[in-house]
Amino acid sequence: MTSKPTFRRADHVSLTVADIDKTVVFYCDVMGATVSYRMGPFDAREIPAMDDGRDWTEAHVNVADARLRIVMLQLCDNLGMELFQYERPDDAATAPPRNCDIGSRHICLEVEDLAAAVDYLESNGCRRMAGPIVADGGPPPNSLSWYVLDPFGHQLELVQYT
Repeated sequence: MTSKPTFRRADHVSLTVADIDKTVVFYCDVMGATVSYRMGPFDAREIPAMDDGRDWTEAHVNVADARLRIVMLQLCDNLGMELFQYERPDDAATAPPRNCDIGSRHICLEVEDLAAAVDYLESNGCRRMAGPIVADGGPPPNSLSWYVLDPFGHQLELVQYT
């Protein structure tokens, strides 16, 4: 029997975006991220097929005949954000999934002043959802949280522990 691996820490989250350059500008200029590196484009039509006949992108990212670019951002001290932009296949969905859709996700960032952070993000193109959500008396730790949508429709959660 194989032993359970030791998971050390979260390294990064990933978002697939419609326009990688605009997304990088927003997350760097507004959120304070820095670019760690850029890669690609990777084009399945230009990379030799795998030994089993699958193309490189199908074998590695589960998307056949893809053409994609990648940018890794450092979002904060302990979290990277990997951005993917697929130029192919042509039938990819063009809107982020709703929270109820399988595969949906959001990124939660801790802030010192929740109201100020939400105001700042709203003034920089984010859409404020209703809030704050108050957690008082468990089971989660006492906190205030607020959801916003970035200018591209990706959901962010901000939390302030009280």
